[in-house]
Amino acid sequence: MSGPPLLRVGVVGYGVMGKAHCYAYRVAPMLRRLPVTPAVAVISGRTAPAVAAAAAAYGVAEYTTDWRALVGRDDIEVVDICTPPGTHAEIAAAAAAAGKAVLCEKPLAVSYQDAAAALAAVTAAGVHNAVSFNYRRLPAVSLMRRMIWAGAIGEVRLWRATWLSDEFTDPATSFDWRFDRAMGGTTIADLGSHLIDLARWQVGGIRAVCAQAETFIRSRPGADGGARDVTVDDAAGALLRFDCGAIGTMEVARAAMRRPCDFTIEANGSHGTLVFDYARLNELRYGRADDDEGLYGMRRIRAEHPSHPYAADWWPLGQGVGYGSSFVNQVADLLEGWPGAPWEPGFGDGAAAQAVCAAMETSAAEGRWVTIGEITGTPEPPPA
Repeated sequence: MSGPPLLRVGVVGYGVMGKAHCYAYRVAPMLRRLPVTPAVAVISGRTAPAVAAAAAAYGVAEYTTDWRALVGRDDIEVVDICTPPGTHAEIAAAAAAAGKAVLCEKPLAVSYQDAAAALAAVTAAGVHNAVSFNYRRLPAVSLMRRMIWAGAIGEVRLWRATWLSDEFTDPATSFDWRFDRAMGGTTIADLGSHLIDLARWQVGGIRAVCAQAETFIRSRPGADGGARDVTVDDAAGALLRFDCGAIGTMEVARAAMRRPCDFTIEANGSHGTLVFDYARLNELRYGRADDDEGLYGMRRIRAEHPSHPYAADWWPLGQGVGYGSSFVNQVADLLEGWPGAPWEPGFGDGAAAQAVCAAMETSAAEGRWVTIGEITGTPEPPPA
């Protein structure tokens, strides 16, 4: 029996994200009928023994230490970028120039200028492009967005989000690319880009920010036994103003003890409230102003019913989905309409999120409100 034709993918990078993306390509055809069968044909990385081990573990037949050779292969149709953020823009531009579709891990780049250049490259080449804002594809988060846009909480007035981890709490953690702003980007861009994308997706455009940021551990042990200066923030927070008139807050930190990867989103509207907590990632809390007063509070929604986003593709009601499922849902969404349907969120969304990150970084450095138009060089939209 013959199935759909193969779509050959080259994955650049073999770490945690490379693993997640390779997993997603393997599983997606099990969930949804796709016009193509994605297959990771080759994976690249800088260190031969490590990338060879990863290729064997992920079921990838070939590996290389030269990402340019991967991009240049005639049989590769999709280039999937899972490397540190400081490399994203260059690889994306090269892939676009070679006529490949491009999926890039977030953030799209470490600066707005690089993000805009990557967007220009895929636009000029006319290739499919997407940024891996995978949390859009969690059933509960997607349901939250659907409910907001359907008017379930009325007019959105307040939106807030936090992302707390303890990744940087140990002063003995050795210096690597994560502590180098030019390669890893700021915590604002690394963690914050996810929250900014969700804010824009759920509520709409952001017009201005006022932020603060701090680095608590200013040097880290280097490979040579000396100390290396840290050039990224350990934590940051911001006030947000949306185009629609809503206001919001956002906090990101990699200095929160015993918080492994905890993020929350809350939207308060004129008629109700919705709350998502990643620690209970298959649930939403929801309350409306017109609920029975004798049942004051918020109900729990299990976002696992077949009527909810993505839930019907997975397990029977009540079994839930996990982190890896968001990447599988992403691949299924991107390839379901191949080759005609455009991908989303695209590089335009990635560049827009990076503009907000840059505004936050500027605001934290200069101690003032910064409009997104200052970063992009475009006029501000009129007040709502």
